[in-house]
Amino acid sequence: MIKSEDKPVRNEMLVLREEFDDWAILFDPDTGEGFGLNPVSVFVWKHLDGQNTMTEITKKVLAHFDETPENAHDEINEFVENLLKKGYAGYET
Repeated sequence: MIKSEDKPVRNEMLVLREEFDDWAILFDPDTGEGFGLNPVSVFVWKHLDGQNTMTEITKKVLAHFDETPENAHDEINEFVENLLKKGYAGYET
């Protein structure tokens, strides 16, 4: 389980193709798999730089977007956990 002080980092081998209205496709060239991202997910993805903790990322999401659900923290954690499981994000060693 991801912790609030964790600083995940995105897998730089993946390609982020931003589309209209801040939506994007995350493409894995090794598998050919595509993964759709909504505007909040794109924002989170861009902050997975190994510098921001999960708490900091959540605070930035809440400050940047006008409407966020009450459980935004849980949804952000779930999204990042899914990225970690797929190998789309990890931790610097």
